[in-house]
Amino acid sequence: MDRLGQTAPPGKSYESSITVRFGDTDPYGVVYFASYFRYCHQGVEDLLTHLGFAPEEAFKSTQEGFGLPIVDAKCSFMRPVRYGQKMRLRVCLLQARTKAMTFGFYFYPAEEDVLVARGEATLVAIDQNWKSRAIPEKLREALAPYMPPMHTS
Repeated sequence: MDRLGQTAPPGKSYESSITVRFGDTDPYGVVYFASYFRYCHQGVEDLLTHLGFAPEEAFKSTQEGFGLPIVDAKCSFMRPVRYGQKMRLRVCLLQARTKAMTFGFYFYPAEEDVLVARGEATLVAIDQNWKSRAIPEKLREALAPYMPPMHTS
């Protein structure tokens, strides 16, 4: 089964809460698909903040000369979620390579363990010239408890 076929995060995950806002929904009152990508980014930001990184340190550090742009993202939707509902988002690392890492996202209603959506996003470490580079050691060390075995690339 592919990674998007899983109903629970493999390994350790970090959980954050989401409340569906009116602006997150489409004309039918259901969470608009693009809102899930914002929730995914929020989940990575919450995890990194939990690990002691401010967004300006993790996503774009001018001091250390690196950034972490998202280069691939996907999401599958199983059940509609509506305005005002609360969800739990579990964030994990699905894959870690020398220069890139792929986060997994698993969405559940606040009070249930029924998967309503799942996704993933790949971030690549880049230098000031937009060339790929190794993920900074400080970030790698902080993510170590969530990291699957290392692959090189």
